[in-house]
Amino acid sequence: MNEPELFHAAVALEFGLAALTVVLLIFVTAPYGRAVRAGWGPSMPSTFGWVLMESPAVLLWLYIFGQGQHRAELLPLILLGLWQVHYVHRAFVYPLRMRMAGKTMPVVIALSAVVFNVLNAYVNARWVSHFAEYSQQDLLRPSFVLGVTLFVLGLGINLHSDEVLRRLRAPGETGYKIPQGGLHRWVASPNYFGEVLEWSGWALAVGGVPGWAFAVYTFANLAPRARSHLRWYRDKFDSYPSARRALIPFVW
Repeated sequence: MNEPELFHAAVALEFGLAALTVVLLIFVTAPYGRAVRAGWGPSMPSTFGWVLMESPAVLLWLYIFGQGQHRAELLPLILLGLWQVHYVHRAFVYPLRMRMAGKTMPVVIALSAVVFNVLNAYVNARWVSHFAEYSQQDLLRPSFVLGVTLFVLGLGINLHSDEVLRRLRAPGETGYKIPQGGLHRWVASPNYFGEVLEWSGWALAVGGVPGWAFAVYTFANLAPRARSHLRWYRDKFDSYPSARRALIPFVW
C-alpha cells in the first residue's frame, strides 16, 4: 500500500471511529472526571493521563508537519499555529491548572485517546503540510476566513468555560456546584460547544475531507457526553435551570 492509499484508509478509519464512538457513548458513560467508577481496570493520576493522551497531538503533529513539502508555506504555517495553540494548552497547561490532585482515570481510556490522537495527528498534519495544495489566494477564501474566525471563537469559549469550572470551588472546597457565567448560562457543556466550533472551523479552513473527519469525530465524541452531563446536573440539583440545553444554546 502506497502512502496516498494509506492516508485515505486513515481518513476512512477516523470516520469509522466516529460512528463507533457515538454508538458506544449513547449507551456507556465515559469513565473519567465525575463519571470515574470501578470496573475499568488499572488507573493512573489524571494529570499524567491528560499529558500522556494529548501530547501526541502536539509532538507527533509537529514531526509529521515538518516532513511535508508545503511546511514552509504561509497558509500551512497559520494552520500549524492554530492547531498548536489548542493542543499545547490542552496537553500541558490545562492538566496543570485544573484541580486534578488525587483524581485518577482508567489506563484504558488514556491509551485509547493516545491511539486516536496518533491517527488524527497523522491525518491532519499530513494533509495540511503535504497532500493539500494551497495558494496565496486561499488566504482570502471565504471558507478559510470563516473557518479561522470560528476556530478562534470556539477556542475562546472553550478556555473561558474551563476557567469558570476551575474557579467554581475555592481551594480546599469539595463537592459540586452549578456553574454560572458565560455560555454556562445556556448549556451544560459550553467547553464542548467551543470545541465543536473550533474543529468545524478547522474543517472549513483546511478544506477537504480530512478536516471534516476530525470535526465529525469531535461531535460524535462530545455530543453524547454533553447529554450525559446535562442529565447528571438535573439529577444532582433540583434547582438546575430547566432552560439549559446539553450542547448547543437554545437548540439541544
